[in-house]
Amino acid sequence: MTSFTDTLLAWYEEHKRDLPWRGVTDPYKIWVSEIILQQTRVQQGWDYYLRFIDNFPNVKALAEADEERVLKVWQGLGYYSRARNMHAAAREIMSKHQGKFPDTYDKILSLKGIGAYTAAAISSIAFGLPYPAVDGNVIRIVSRIFGVCDDVSQPAVVKKITTICETQIDSKQPGIFNQAAMDFGAMHCTPKNPQCEECPFHSECYAYKNNLTDILPIKKKKAEQKHRYFHYTVYLSDNNTIIEKRSGRDIWKNMYQFPLTETGSNDFAGTPVFSTRETLSHQIIHAHFYVQNVKKLPKPSENQTIIDFDDIDKYPMPKIMTMFLRGISEDHAYLHV
Repeated sequence: MTSFTDTLLAWYEEHKRDLPWRGVTDPYKIWVSEIILQQTRVQQGWDYYLRFIDNFPNVKALAEADEERVLKVWQGLGYYSRARNMHAAAREIMSKHQGKFPDTYDKILSLKGIGAYTAAAISSIAFGLPYPAVDGNVIRIVSRIFGVCDDVSQPAVVKKITTICETQIDSKQPGIFNQAAMDFGAMHCTPKNPQCEECPFHSECYAYKNNLTDILPIKKKKAEQKHRYFHYTVYLSDNNTIIEKRSGRDIWKNMYQFPLTETGSNDFAGTPVFSTRETLSHQIIHAHFYVQNVKKLPKPSENQTIIDFDDIDKYPMPKIMTMFLRGISEDHAYLHV
């Protein structure tokens, strides 16, 4: 009987995706690709990966860049803590590892922003170490094929799945095994409408044989998302405006925005010229923009600065800001600058 591993690797040989980081053994580039893909679909992440590597081709270049430049290159990908953590980790590699990317699982795992999955992916693909990279795709295929019927949001269940993977991983080519499992989950054993009839595990898959494909993996319901209401004031005077830098432990740390007032509802003084919303993992942002043409700009507070409106693209901004700027570029009646 053909083993799970042999079947998986045979499928991968025929169906693997052609991606810009495939075949790469440079741990830095593998790291960049894995961090980008944590919360991003491959199609969107492809261009960002190429742009990031073009701007920061190695650990040294990333470590020496200032944070604003890193955030600007990352702009539009969201989950900006990923970029900040990579920047901090790059500086840690330069200071603690003499600029050489760590080559053991434990040392890779110790870097800021790197969890068990990413450490396993880097160590297996770059250094041939037999650590299974267990992400959502792998959790899904193992739950279905091996019949893991417990709540996969529980750490003990993820550990159980990891143990199964440890017994299956090909010790001679662990990186190929991990990439095969990721691709199989992303392309074939998908969350909805998996290709069960054409599946190479058709005869042995627990979920298929027990009509549980739509049930497994079992996940508890996510907590209800919080709604937040952001009101931005866009001051304009002789083509100058005020922007402020976000701080604290909130979303979009160290990104720039127009002066913000947060309220408990959409109600606010004045009529917005532009409104939009953005859905994040645990919250939904309702954003409204109000333009004030003034003879003299208000005195900026400590975290604010006056800039030429034409220079606004130089500053890293969250998606909400770029949506507004794109909107006003299409309808100049919004602004009188």
